Parts: sequence; structure tokens; C-alpha cells
Amino acid sequence: MGGLVELFQQPAVAATASVLVLTLAALTFFFFWRSTKARQARDQVLAREKRMQRRFEAVMSSTRDGILIVTQSDEIALLSDVAASVLGVSRDEAVGRPLSRLNLRAVDDRVHPIMLRQAFGIGTDDAKARIVGVPGRRGADDIRWVQVRARVVPEGLDDGPVTVVTIMDTSGLREAAEAISRSDAQFRKAMENAPVGMALVDLEWRLMEVNRAFAEMMGSTVSALRGTPFTSLSHPQDLHAESDQLQRLYEGHQNRFSVEKRYVRADGNVVWAVLDVGLVRYAGGAPDHYVVQVRDSTDDRMHTELMAHRAMHDPLTGLANRTLLQEVLQEVLDQPNPEQYVGVLAVDLDGFKALNDRFGHATGDSALVHVAGVLRAATAGHGTVARTGGDEFVIVVQHQDCSTTMYGIATAIHDGLKRPLPLKRHQVQLHASIGIAVADPDTIAGGAPTLLSAADAAMYRAKQTGKARTEVFEPSMHTASDTAAALVGEMSEAIERGELVLYYQPILELATRTIVGYEALVRWQHPTRGLLAPGAFLPHLEDRQVSTQLGTALVDQAAKFLAEGPSQHTWVSLNVSADQLGDSEFADRVLSAISHHHLSPQRLVVELTEASLVAPNTRIRHELTELRNAGVPILLDDFGTGVSPLSYLRDLPVSGVKLDMSFVAGIPEDPAGARVSRALGALARELGLATIAEGIETEAQAEYLARCGWRYGQGWLFGVAQPAQAVTEAVPVVTSSLIAPRPFESSPLDVSRADG
Repeated sequence: MGGLVELFQQPAVAATASVLVLTLAALTFFFFWRSTKARQARDQVLAREKRMQRRFEAVMSSTRDGILIVTQSDEIALLSDVAASVLGVSRDEAVGRPLSRLNLRAVDDRVHPIMLRQAFGIGTDDAKARIVGVPGRRGADDIRWVQVRARVVPEGLDDGPVTVVTIMDTSGLREAAEAISRSDAQFRKAMENAPVGMALVDLEWRLMEVNRAFAEMMGSTVSALRGTPFTSLSHPQDLHAESDQLQRLYEGHQNRFSVEKRYVRADGNVVWAVLDVGLVRYAGGAPDHYVVQVRDSTDDRMHTELMAHRAMHDPLTGLANRTLLQEVLQEVLDQPNPEQYVGVLAVDLDGFKALNDRFGHATGDSALVHVAGVLRAATAGHGTVARTGGDEFVIVVQHQDCSTTMYGIATAIHDGLKRPLPLKRHQVQLHASIGIAVADPDTIAGGAPTLLSAADAAMYRAKQTGKARTEVFEPSMHTASDTAAALVGEMSEAIERGELVLYYQPILELATRTIVGYEALVRWQHPTRGLLAPGAFLPHLEDRQVSTQLGTALVDQAAKFLAEGPSQHTWVSLNVSADQLGDSEFADRVLSAISHHHLSPQRLVVELTEASLVAPNTRIRHELTELRNAGVPILLDDFGTGVSPLSYLRDLPVSGVKLDMSFVAGIPEDPAGARVSRALGALARELGLATIAEGIETEAQAEYLARCGWRYGQGWLFGVAQPAQAVTEAVPVVTSSLIAPRPFESSPLDVSRADG
């Protein structure tokens, strides 16, 4: 030990040892530094690998496509969460296991089973994706369709190449496509079988697609209409009926629109159609195409026009009625300088009442139709011909040489009536008295009524001076207004003398053809002019006091007839106009007469005429309500016409309705009139109202109305109006069938047959 110390104490040895120690120390530091650097480098690589791993997993989890990596030995090297979810397998259990060990079955796009290696294309590079079916979530029979695409990576892992498979779930897209296809098929099926016309129209208003109903409406075929400009089907006068609406729809100012217009069918016939047009837009709002529903409105239009025509025309002759005449005449008088070209002819048949009495009402109607034809031919398009009532006609002439034209028309009328009319194996000669009035400052100032009165005055002068002739109005002639003034005073005295009497027309129950009541119709037994029908004096009766006096006098006559009549079970309806109501005098007289003669209130029925003069919540309505509350039934006359709109069924205390004879005249031959009468009857019965049809002249009409549910009927078929004595002596077969005054408070059975 001492020797070793002495050795190190030698300078040479000490120096060498020092160098050796320093060298060892340096080597130790170097190796420590290098290991530190290596560890740091390794840590950086590990950190980078972890970051890459996290990024890879983030990408794998965020992509909608699943990733499957399979080694050359079919071992699953990687399975993304998306792929595991799509395939319905556990990721932890799948990774590291052979692909064939997956609890998974697969089918091709024809639902044929295939191996998993084939399904996922292991070891192949797919030029395009394939569709594969794997188990779905809704049971064993459910299939989830996925899109698979494989790609081989040569240096994928240390042990060789791998196959990278992308998996995309296409079930949603497939279901959406199927839903779209199904929706499109349903739409086309609904369009093809729709009962109304349907069309898809492009933005150029050209037909892209139409259904069978539309093609039939246009008298064509579906294939022939495809590609046809929609406007080419329009009536020439309606070519641009929808243009403005289409522009507003295109610009977004409205969502849809409707328009009614005419189209010309392939056979040349014209149809009316209602178009309901909507615009289909893309998701961004840009217009795509129009969807058009086309409804055939020809029948509705014709029915409306028919109803409008009936409201303005005489149902027997087809001529204008008094309402249309007044409008036409006032319109021409309102034009500049009417005194230069406007005139009126008043035509009245001579001896028509005798003709009616001898041959009957039907023959008289035939004569009136014949006269209407003569007047049309004589006028030759130079004026408007109207029937104002009974055998009275008026012609409004508008011509530059008015006086000469009217003389020519009058002459042509006389010549036309010279030809005998064959009626029931007889040759009947008709004649007419004609009055002419030319517009002048005085008649123009008074309007249409004054000019008509002047023509009437001239016509009466023609009758007084021998009939079958023509007279021209002169100021010295009394006008109709003068005649009316005299008539009022004369009628007041006639009422006091008992010259105004009631005639009774039977009302029958259509099912049994037995009499249930009568309508009381007033006649004037004039001392010099003979028996006058209501049309000869009631239209001129404008004095309310005399009208009320007449109404109260007739109430007493009707009550006396019921008390002394042939049966104690029948009822009488009495016509009452609106101007006879309002001060309770009429109601007091009715109730007093019922009490005096010990009658059931249901046996005296009030038949309201001129209902258009009655407004809701007026004294007239209160008086009617007072009568109804006392048990007196209220009938609404002229049901179905413009005179008695349906609102009166709500606003007035109505117990029953009378179908206007204009609807009865054409049935059952006239299909429109038949439908209207059937519909009005159904409406009345639904409300529990008594139903009466007037103007029945044939068995066919009576049978049809009975089948339609009209309970009662009256007309020439069942008998004309007769005086009380004739009715009493006849001793008819009657049935007790009273009208319930309060139908809304009774059952339908009670209303249709209430025995008193």
C-alpha cells in the first residue's frame, strides 16, 4: 500500500493518472449528455406520435365515412368508430381479430349472401364503389345499405401491404330517394285519377303534363296536349284573362289565384272553367313551374245565366218581363237626345178573356206564345219585346227614324194576327189594340213610367174607339196615372158597396189528391166593366189607406167562408202585401175575425206577397210575429225567386213556402227547373216548413212534385178559382191537414201534418 502511494507521488505517474481521471470524467459526461439527448429525441417522437394518433383519431371520428384497415393475413388492424357503428360491431372486440371472425353477414345489391372478404374488397383496388347490405337496427330482416370502396396500400404496415376500406352509410339517401320516388308516384297517381282537371305548366305557360280529366274536358288526349301552349286552348275573347295574375304570382305578390274563363274544345264547343293556379318554387325561391287545377263550371255558369234569365224574362213566352223592360227603357232614355229615336208600343189583345174562358188556360197560353212570336217577327230586331202581364205586351223601339219604324211594327203586328190560329179544331182570329208614344221632353222628365203610361193611354183609346187598331198618344189623353188616381177613389167606394169579392182556388194534398184548403183570390165585380181580375186593378193601387181597407174587408169575407163553408177542417190562405202591414190594424182584424167566427187560428193563413218590402226588425215583422204567436201560419209566396230570397226564411216568422209557378211551368221536361224545384223542396223540408207548389197544370207536374216531397199543390189541373157559393155547393172531399205556425219548434212529422 505504501509502495502504491509512493508510486502515485511520482510526478510522471501522477500526471498520467490525472489525465486518465479527466478523460474518464469527460467520457462520463459525454455519454450522459448523449443519453439525455437520445431520451429527449425519443420523447419528442413519442409525443409526435401521440399527437398524430390523436389527430388521426379525431379525423376518424369526425368523418362521416367509416375506415376499415385489414392486413394481408385478413387481420383487422384498425376499425373506426363510425365503421363500427355502421357495421354494428364492437371496435375493441374486432381489432386484432380475423375479418372472418366478425359476427356479421353481408349481401350484394340483389340481396344475395356474399363473403365478407368479397363484400369489403380485401386485396383489390376498386375503380368504383359497390353497394353492400349489412344488418340494420330494426331486426333480422332489416338491411342497412352501405357504399364500400377498397384500396391496397403496398407498405401499410411492417408485415406487408394492407387494404384500406371506406364505408359510407347510404340508407338515409336510399330511403330519401325511395320516399321521393314514392311521393312522385303518389302525386302522379292522384293527378291521373283526380275527378277534376290537373295540369303542370312551365314558366312559359306551356302544358308539361295533364291528367285524363283535363284532356276529356278539352275533348283531346293526354299525349296530344303535352307541350301545347295553354293559351292556344283559350277562347279568343279570354286569351289574356289570367296574364296579370300570372305576373303577380311570378313576382311573389300573391301565393295563388283563381280565374274563370272560356276554352274551346277540340270539337269546337265552348266550355267555362275555373282555374286555381299555384306556383312551385325551388328551395332558394326561384320559380320552377305552375300547378293548375281546372274545374268545369259550364253547368254552374249555364244555371246562373238561366236563373238570371228567368228573373228578367217571362217564363211562358221567353220575352222580357216588366223588370227588364223598365231597365231597358230607362237606359235608353238616359242616353243623349232620346226624343229623336226612342218610342214605346203598348199592345193588348182584344177579347182574350173570352178565349181563355172558352178554351181553357192551356189554350190561352198557346195563344200568348203565338202572339209573342208575331211581336218578335214584327219588331225585326229594332226593339225589345216584353210581356208585362196577362195579355199585355210592350215594345221599346230605338231607331233613328223612330216614328216610321213604330208605325211599321204596328202594321206588321196587325197583319201577323190576321192569320187564324188553329186551336182545338177551331180557327181563332186574334186582334190587338196598340198604343204608340214617342219620347218627348215631358215623358223623358218623368222617366220610364211616364212614357209607358202614355203608351197605355193611347192603347186604351184604341180599345174605346173600336179595338183592333192603333192610336198615337196625344197630351189630351188621360195617362195611366190619371186612371190610377180615379181608380183609387172608385175602389174605395167599391169596397164599401161589397163589389170586391173573393174567389177560392182549391189546394190539394198531392199524395191523396184531396182538398186541404183554398187560396182566396180577389175579384172586382165592376158595375160597368164586368168581373175584373186582380191584374186589372191591383197594380194601380198605390194608396196605402185603400190597400189596408181592402185587406181588412177581405179578412172578414174569408173568415165567414170558413165558418159557413163546406168543411170545418179546411183552411184559407189570404194574400197580404207589405203595405197592408205595419200598424197592427190588419193583425187586429185577423184575430178579431177568428174570435168572432170561433175559428181555429190555423185555418186562416196569411200569404205574404211583396216580401222584398219587408226589412228585419221592422213593425211589419213584429206584426207578422204577433200573428204567428197567436197561431196564424205565415206563408212566403214566390219562393225561390228574387222576390223572396232565402234570407227571409231566417228573418221572418215563416211557417211554409209556396213554390213560384215559373219553376213548375217547365218540369219535368226542363232539367234545370226540375233540379231547382227538388232542391228548394228539400231545403224547405229541412227547415220543417209546409210546402205548396202553385201553377200545376199537368199530371206529370203533379207526380214529379209529389215525388220531390212537395206536400200540397194548386193549379188549373185541380180546379180554377170559384165564388164561395160554387165551392159550397160542390161539397168536395177534404182532408184535415193544417199548417203548424211554429215549424222550428215542431218535429218534421208535426209540421208536415198537424191536425186541428
